[in-house]
Amino acid sequence: MATKPKESLTYSEPIATGEVTIGTAPEAVYRLVSDPVAMAECTEELRKARWIRGATEARVGNWFAGSNRNGRRRWVTHAEIIEAEPGRRFAYRVRTPFFVPISRWEYDITPDGVGSRLTVTNWLRVPPWFVPIAILITGEPDRAGTNRANIATTLQRVKARLEGREWRREGRWQAEEVSRKPLSRR
Repeated sequence: MATKPKESLTYSEPIATGEVTIGTAPEAVYRLVSDPVAMAECTEELRKARWIRGATEARVGNWFAGSNRNGRRRWVTHAEIIEAEPGRRFAYRVRTPFFVPISRWEYDITPDGVGSRLTVTNWLRVPPWFVPIAILITGEPDRAGTNRANIATTLQRVKARLEGREWRREGRWQAEEVSRKPLSRR
């Protein structure tokens, strides 16, 4: 499904979702997904993240900046944490540095046997007038399809990292023992 034309955008339904079962406790899953600096190592478009506005941890109202890339295209976003329930839920909304809303991301974690189930949901929040600009900036006319594919890839990397298996990010990371990559400490 390609991103809808700006005249028919709806914000009531997510544009992309994905889920995975991970053989790790919900608290460990939360520690990773609520740390944007560490998560940038697992994601496709988000290549680097840093806390901003004095923030150093995942708390409601804290902000982080993301450096994003799609091929040769690069852009920066700012994100405000809107939900932070350790072991259960982490959510943030993304905007441009010049205050245009972009999206909302939610990470829901539930116990599943001896591990956890992680569900990622993404909503588009771009105003219709900004859609052509967003496509120009990111080079991506099919935001829904891209986010679905990126979520699937990210979830597999998160699973591998938390379960201590080797994984590789094409063009950036060499295969390595994931258990040797500590999460950033708060």
